[in-house]
Amino acid sequence: MNYHWNWGIFLERIKGGEETYLSWILTGFGWTVSVSLCSWAIALLLGFLVGTLRTAPNRWVARLCNAYVELFRNIPLLVQMFLWFFVVPELLPRGLSMWVKRDMPAKEFATATVCLGLFTSARIAEQVRAGIQSLPRGQRYAGLAMGFTLPQTYRYVLLPMAFRIILPPLTSEFMNVFKNSSVAFAIGVLELTFQARQMQEDSEQGIETYLAVTLLYFICAFIAHRGMSWIEKRTRVPGYIAAAK
Repeated sequence: MNYHWNWGIFLERIKGGEETYLSWILTGFGWTVSVSLCSWAIALLLGFLVGTLRTAPNRWVARLCNAYVELFRNIPLLVQMFLWFFVVPELLPRGLSMWVKRDMPAKEFATATVCLGLFTSARIAEQVRAGIQSLPRGQRYAGLAMGFTLPQTYRYVLLPMAFRIILPPLTSEFMNVFKNSSVAFAIGVLELTFQARQMQEDSEQGIETYLAVTLLYFICAFIAHRGMSWIEKRTRVPGYIAAAK
């Protein structure tokens, strides 16, 4: 192998600029974390709402939510990213369309965040539905028998239990958000993968670049896993999946 290793490349200045390659990577890391956390917030909110409504007595509401899940779950994330960025603005009213295409601040970041959030929310909604439906029917009836309304039964009885049950798959989704955020480079978000490609083309030190980026993605996913495991241990219910460890 005749490859010329140069780990000092990260401290060198970019060609024709004042920044270092390390600053490129750190900037990309910041955008990756920002897109991931904002998307996760959207995904959690919508995922729990849609997943809960899928178990509601109203069939039309449940069907509408089922359609939402199937729509976002069955289209590849990369295709959705392009649809939100290039197609959706064309379908808006003219004034709003022009604002989105020309004047919208942080357009790439907002588009990537919304797209990734909706994509992940469909997956979380499926987990929430499964978690609620795995509970014994007696818990719902017990809540109603205590005088709770149906929304109160969901709030105080069903959702807290379902949340504990689905924590392991929810942990995987949280880790996946960081990994899936790499798709955002396709629409121009200066996240980690985008900056890595830029650095690799500029410095021709591809191995060091991608090893560093791999390590940063691993750190993000590892921290997400440890944080969710900490929550899992403190919320586990004896006799359920999350209590098996």
